[in-house]
Amino acid sequence: MDLWTAWWVWGAAAILLAIGEVILPSFVLLGFGIGAGVIAALLLFGGPVAAFVGGSIPVLSLSYAVMSLIAWLLLRRFLGVTRGQVKTFDEDINDN
Repeated sequence: MDLWTAWWVWGAAAILLAIGEVILPSFVLLGFGIGAGVIAALLLFGGPVAAFVGGSIPVLSLSYAVMSLIAWLLLRRFLGVTRGQVKTFDEDINDN
């Protein structure tokens, strides 16, 4: 069994990336963490899908990239700043 196709490696990466998101909040690491968690779940519970995804490292890497991109786009859509929502200041704190 190859190390990169082991489900627990992807699960550990998902946990580490989620912890990194707490330290550096930007939704980027959380998207990568969700992608790694999905790949870990596919490898653990997937059955035929796990055989396809875990069959080769290029397919596994592409699946991880696609899952991470989808997760990041969904996070930006539902949790990010909405369009047109810009913080502006009319006064300067130093003006007296």
